[in-house]
Amino acid sequence: MPAAVRFGVNYTPSEGWFHHWLDFDLDAVRADLDSVAALGMDHIRVFPLWPHFQPNRTLIRPRAVEDLVRLVDAAAERGLDVNVDGLQGHLSSFDFLPAWTRTWHRRNLFTDPDVLDGQAAYLRTLAAALADSPNFLGLTLGNEVNQFSAAPHPDPDRATAAQVDAWLERMLTACEKGAPGKLHLHAEYDATWYQDDMPFTPAQAARHGALTAVHSWVFNGTAQRHGHASVPARHHAAYLVELSKAWAGRPDRPVWLQEVGAPAPLVPAEHAAEFAEATVAAALDCPDLWGITWWCSHDVSRGLADFPELEYSLGLLTSDRRPKDIARALTRAARDHRESGSGTRFPARAPAPRTTALVVPADPAARSRCAPGGDVFDAFFALTADGARPTTVLDTRAADPDHLAARSITEAVTPDQVLRTPRGGTSP
Repeated sequence: MPAAVRFGVNYTPSEGWFHHWLDFDLDAVRADLDSVAALGMDHIRVFPLWPHFQPNRTLIRPRAVEDLVRLVDAAAERGLDVNVDGLQGHLSSFDFLPAWTRTWHRRNLFTDPDVLDGQAAYLRTLAAALADSPNFLGLTLGNEVNQFSAAPHPDPDRATAAQVDAWLERMLTACEKGAPGKLHLHAEYDATWYQDDMPFTPAQAARHGALTAVHSWVFNGTAQRHGHASVPARHHAAYLVELSKAWAGRPDRPVWLQEVGAPAPLVPAEHAAEFAEATVAAALDCPDLWGITWWCSHDVSRGLADFPELEYSLGLLTSDRRPKDIARALTRAARDHRESGSGTRFPARAPAPRTTALVVPADPAARSRCAPGGDVFDAFFALTADGARPTTVLDTRAADPDHLAARSITEAVTPDQVLRTPRGGTSP
């Protein structure tokens, strides 16, 4: 039997949110992790706030690093592996960037030599501090750092794709120097796949790092256009997993569904559990899926101000650590997947190859075709509704028999071929 897909959560502390690093309380963290472990999860993703850990370019606070190690150790005591995000960066609509990169010290996050030196030193330090922890999975460079590089950010740090390429190589090298052999990666929000002028490209996402990470949020126009119970909404995460494979350097590259959630009111609370089950079932039907990490563990306390409304209710657990219906749904899915054979909704068997491939443009300036409303997006879900289980292939590879054979693809179809042919399934 193949290794089971990993199930985990993005850890949002119930007390103080990520500001808990300012007043780190190990007992509160332990209580949070107990509530996560009780859900049957096997890993968490955690978020040090970069300005708190490295308030000056040449000062990485030893106490903050020690607190991170203590959190990782507490997770180990509860059977939880840990991925650590480094450059935080951006979280839940707030930016957390150190003062030595802003205003009077304004320097580009991706190109300034001094900033790069500071970032590399910080990532290397975090990795080295955790390298000997057996439950440390590796570092993610940061949370959706691509949002700093282009619009719609109000003050972007502009960079070219070549400069981003160099930045990724240097930062991942720093992680590897600190903790050799771990799963070090980078992760962006879906503008990497959908936004024509985004300097973080699909090829970078699918080729740099130990695996590909995708973040799936249906508030990107999917739920607005199609509704929360639609084929596109319930299969959006699977779409991103399969879309990423068009650019991968090797056919078996693992993909991590590193963020996915049920944002209200687009996904009403009474339908969140059903949405989660459908999303997980669709994702588990994708070959080479490494893991599913739900956003997020605990609700944001209503005592904290100025969050977008949807951020307060994304937790599997309330801010007083009580599980919701969606938590119980994820628990059932994880348990059934680990324990089941092939006859359940969440089978532990390896999915069959996806033999039909939708042709997608290799040109990054045409990425909007893959976004909600684009012809690639619409064609993928027309095929999905028709039961075809599609994957994707670049237009530059669609006639390469060796590439198609390596991926078990027997049919490559273009969006116009799909959209002009009446389908037998349910309309997306």
